Amino acid sequence: MITKLLIANRGEIACRVIRTARQLGISTVAVYSDADVNALHVSMADEAVRIGPAPSKDSYLQADRILQAAKQLGVNAIHPGYGFLSENAAFAEACEDAGIRFIGPGAAAIRAMGSKSAAKHIMEQAGVPLVPGYHGDDQSPKTLKQHADNMGYPVLLKAAAGGGGKGMRQVWSEQEFSHALDAAKREAMASFGDDIMLVEKYLTAPRHVEIQVFCDTHGNGVYLFERDCSVQRRHQKIIEEAPAPGMTDALRKQMGEAALKAAQAIDYVGAGTVEFLLDEDGRFYFMEMNTRLQVEHPVTEKISGEDLVDWQIQVANGLPLPKTQDELRLTGHAFEARLYAEDPDHDFLPATGTLRLLQPPQTSTHVRVDTGVIQGDEVSVYYDPMIAKLIVWDTDRDRALQRLLAALRDYHVAGVTTNLEFLYNVAASRPFQQAELVTTFIEKHHDMLFSPAIDEDQTQRLALAALLILLNRQQARQPANPEVPPSPWSLPLAWRANYVHKEQLTLSLQDTLHTVDVLHSGSTEQPGQWTLHIGDNVVQVSGHIEAHTLHARLDDYQQRINWSQDSHRLTLFTATGACHVEHHQPDLGDMDDAATDSDFAAPMNGTMVDVLVTPGTPVTKGTPLLVMEAMKMEHSIVAPADGTVVEFFFQPGDLVDGGARLLEFSRDE
Repeated sequence: MITKLLIANRGEIACRVIRTARQLGISTVAVYSDADVNALHVSMADEAVRIGPAPSKDSYLQADRILQAAKQLGVNAIHPGYGFLSENAAFAEACEDAGIRFIGPGAAAIRAMGSKSAAKHIMEQAGVPLVPGYHGDDQSPKTLKQHADNMGYPVLLKAAAGGGGKGMRQVWSEQEFSHALDAAKREAMASFGDDIMLVEKYLTAPRHVEIQVFCDTHGNGVYLFERDCSVQRRHQKIIEEAPAPGMTDALRKQMGEAALKAAQAIDYVGAGTVEFLLDEDGRFYFMEMNTRLQVEHPVTEKISGEDLVDWQIQVANGLPLPKTQDELRLTGHAFEARLYAEDPDHDFLPATGTLRLLQPPQTSTHVRVDTGVIQGDEVSVYYDPMIAKLIVWDTDRDRALQRLLAALRDYHVAGVTTNLEFLYNVAASRPFQQAELVTTFIEKHHDMLFSPAIDEDQTQRLALAALLILLNRQQARQPANPEVPPSPWSLPLAWRANYVHKEQLTLSLQDTLHTVDVLHSGSTEQPGQWTLHIGDNVVQVSGHIEAHTLHARLDDYQQRINWSQDSHRLTLFTATGACHVEHHQPDLGDMDDAATDSDFAAPMNGTMVDVLVTPGTPVTKGTPLLVMEAMKMEHSIVAPADGTVVEFFFQPGDLVDGGARLLEFSRDE
């Protein structure tokens, strides 16, 4: 029996495993890098041991150090979580050799599915339907391109050893192929140490539907229904749901049995996920099998009522599966939204910083939050920037979706740019509400998701009410300086001496500038009242704020609405989407008019991967100039206009600080 468990991972999955182990009375050991010495998973575990410096290659990927720690502390099982060493066959083998149970499948099964090309050969022999493609041994660029040309574009390049969207590129034309192949191979080598590629026909309107399978050492196997993971960016999922909308019992059975056939073809043991592309005509095709627990496993737990980590431990203990297929029941509907530190407005570029405010929604039987961070923690450059997973459940999809929207409105984060508002926009959008799901959902509905169709007049008034209340609160809280007498000049207000207490506010609403005249009509006893002159309209505004809820009175109409704020932006969560509001401070004559060109500033800490042009060579607008790697992803810097690169300030392999100037560029006249 497992009595002491080491979790060879970090963040929310480490915390997740520790919670179940504690419920089962199993002692836990955490491992940590220098960056995680004060991390939540470290404080939750019964014991913790340092395994190396911050970079994952020097810590969480150091199998020998993890095994050494396990032996020293008397551990008799290791849970790998997901990512890092979770699908490393050599690590699974080393655990078994050391007499330590690896909570996952055997090394042979991991190897069989570890290569996408080998996996497709196995699935083809097992009779599992495949997407047309090339997954052969000849890896010459000429051969790969020839197969792409023969299939017809678009095609999808995928790293054979890949996962999580790494080493993957869509190619829409013959002209793009070589550049896309080079980028995919570089990213694959950096992430997996293997740049073998496969080429598949790219289906233009499929859904991504995956089946959760579980097998034990007694020959039993079940599928715990399906998850729809179609809403993705950079080939990485951001909202998952279970069950898949529109799924019939017959199709569920067909896909579930195909998934079990895939697992049985490799003598699988433990938790696994078989991923399929589901086409518009109801046909489905094998993509890959993940030989581990998935990030999105909580939605399966919510609709099945089962604890999948508990199941993993029971199977590792040699016990039969807790339930048979006939005993499993699907109840209700669940969503998972992944909250990331990233900037959706800039191609979902990962963000770093300190979580100055981290206030999740209230948890209940309907709302669950899986996280590995707390307020005050730093989101660093070293690891995946996921902050938390928000999981909601209710009796049907419509009710669960309302739960999701309410929970997103009640989630408040400041100090780091996040995708919170974007998640809300997706969940509030008509296509998502109507379950019009495809893997190109974000690209297809880009304008709707990034600029929701809000009621601009009403939202402007609510934004002004919130802004005025916050400024009024800021004025009331101005700290007194004993050396300087109280003075209105120290306040960020645009009033003028010897005039009625009137000011002009400038704000941008969804990137559109608005200027409004504000008359302070409140008394000293009741300061929170204003008269707004918006064009030809006059509106009386008053209200107050409780935590992150705005109570506003606009003439004879009252509204309650959720809001959040970071260092430079206010966000209102309207019924149709999240609305961004920025307050433009009045010009007091001390602003620096010098313009700065940020086109070539490093977006964050990272490593220079490649320079793509020769200094002095003319380039056109949009030409890729260099490639940086950060947080396991590549980012290209492109020419903002026609011109010439004068000089690169970094070379491949150089470490680059965020904000550093990368190159000098001369624009054409």
